[in-house]
Amino acid sequence: MESINVLMACPMNDYLEKELEKRFTVFKFWNYPDKPKFLATHSNSIRAIVGSATAGADAAMIEALPKLEIVASFSVGMDKVDLGKCREKGIRVSNTPDVLTDDVADLAIGLMLAVLRRLCESDRYVRSGKWKKGDYKLTTKFSGKSVGIIGLGRIGMAIAKRAEAFSCPISYYSRTEKTDSTYKYYPSVVELASNCQILVVACALTDETRHIINREVIDALGPKGVLINIGRGPHVDEPELVSALVEGRLGGAGLDVFEHEPHVPEELFGLENVVLLPHVGSGTVETRQAMADLVIGNLEAHFLNKPLLTPVV
Repeated sequence: MESINVLMACPMNDYLEKELEKRFTVFKFWNYPDKPKFLATHSNSIRAIVGSATAGADAAMIEALPKLEIVASFSVGMDKVDLGKCREKGIRVSNTPDVLTDDVADLAIGLMLAVLRRLCESDRYVRSGKWKKGDYKLTTKFSGKSVGIIGLGRIGMAIAKRAEAFSCPISYYSRTEKTDSTYKYYPSVVELASNCQILVVACALTDETRHIINREVIDALGPKGVLINIGRGPHVDEPELVSALVEGRLGGAGLDVFEHEPHVPEELFGLENVVLLPHVGSGTVETRQAMADLVIGNLEAHFLNKPLLTPVV
């Protein structure tokens, strides 16, 4: 398949790059400073795009590539791909669900423990030599805390199952109530936040869920509440979150994603009750390889006229 031209939208994974280059002619978009010129030059030869949670295929790129047949995303979230434009143009779209569910859910629980038990601050306490001057202050118990989850899909359900093992009562919000779920359903995010101690964002990023965590929700969660975001940065109104944390109107936060990655509000750096991660929810060797294999499998299936392994469009 070396004659098939594939555009990688941004740097992703060494294994994925090598496997793509074994099968296709790969163009790395980040290596071309004049991107409009590149798109114009290759407008009639690029047949596939490989995107990620960082960069995908917007309407302008899709319009610039009339021979585009498929967008294979190296992520489960599809907010970087214009799905409407892909449907309009008859372009196939795939993502990498399921294989990253465990890692993201594990990380969500890790963030809860890290925030409540102040694991990162305790580590710094030991490294700085302060332990010799006295014991670290008491922290907050995780087991038994009520956990509210926004989005009870694959990842949300996996988080719920893990939290149940810590005897945490589970409640959730989603667009519609899950008839097969025994968890408590709340018809609004504000009601959910008012009735839980830990609020987890685990839904897809859409126009409707952008800034789903706003001032009203944060105030409902309150000065003893903790926000965990393993979804997407724009789910949260970041200035409102920062002010709530600085002012003590929110008890703490564990954040794997940010609104303008890789830029993180500097006001958060000095807060002990906040744990900051560089968008590593699926960042294990095993999962990234499985995601890459799915990307390759979907591309091969498409160009061999077989059904996609994980179709979105």
